[in-house]
Amino acid sequence: MQTLALSDPCTFSQQAEKLEQMGVPFWSSEEGEDVAEYAVMLAIVLVLIVMTIRLIGSNANNVFSSVGSDLQ
Repeated sequence: MQTLALSDPCTFSQQAEKLEQMGVPFWSSEEGEDVAEYAVMLAIVLVLIVMTIRLIGSNANNVFSSVGSDLQ
């Protein structure tokens, strides 16, 4: 069995490759990460949409009320 010394001068990807060769799974699947990233992006977009609608909605209500009272 190989040992992985911390003092070996190698990059992170080389260390990950050594771990995989030793039988330790290292980032074997990234599908779950993709789903999580899309979920976070969707949540951010939805929050921005809700905030925009609330801002425009309150301003639009004030404008329509002002126009309505001017017409009377």
